[in-house]
Amino acid sequence: MVARVLRRLGGMVGPGVTTKELDSVAEEMILQDGGEPAFKGYQGYPATVCASVNDQIVHGIPNDRPLSSGDILSLDVGVRWKGFYGDSAWTFPVGDIPKSLQQLLDVTRESLFKGIEKVKIGNCVSDISSSVQKHVEKNGFSVVRDFVGHGIGERLHEDPQVPNYGDPGRGPRLREGMVLAIEPMVNAQGPGARILEDRWTAVTTDGGYSAHFEHSVALTKDGPWILSQLD
Repeated sequence: MVARVLRRLGGMVGPGVTTKELDSVAEEMILQDGGEPAFKGYQGYPATVCASVNDQIVHGIPNDRPLSSGDILSLDVGVRWKGFYGDSAWTFPVGDIPKSLQQLLDVTRESLFKGIEKVKIGNCVSDISSSVQKHVEKNGFSVVRDFVGHGIGERLHEDPQVPNYGDPGRGPRLREGMVLAIEPMVNAQGPGARILEDRWTAVTTDGGYSAHFEHSVALTKDGPWILSQLD
């Protein structure tokens, strides 16, 4: 359900579209599927989707400002259905973006899959973290340290926390049946973050742009199963 919403919203992203319009479509789709928006009302969050533009890292609140060509937009979607949660995020280019920004998106997405490759029975959580960090920093970008991935299941946020940085071989061991929301948040410049006065929107401290990709991943005896991927 989460993946279908993200695919639909991604097809709508373009100059002139507002994040509030995207939020409305997401809520309608989730309700039609018999689900509940996981984020709306969560600790007071006012919308269905987190929509973070340009230097906004995560938790941007949808609004009426039209998107412009050259923007990047991170959309984070959560659904609750029959007592369980799904969570995924993707960063989309708006119109034409510079090659440097496209590289930021590509490296962030690649780092997500580098992390997913480490979802194996017997590995440690920090094996995921280290793999993400190495790929990001090798390409000249910075990993956000103020926000992390998480376990997910009957609650939206469960243990263990899944940072996107750290040394390998540390933290809880990965066991069959665990489900993790792995979500690299990567800044074009420094790793710093601050929260705006709305008490939700996190932005980079240096004004550099930021990208965010996330999948919910189950650990099976055969390796990782990406639950929030359609293909």
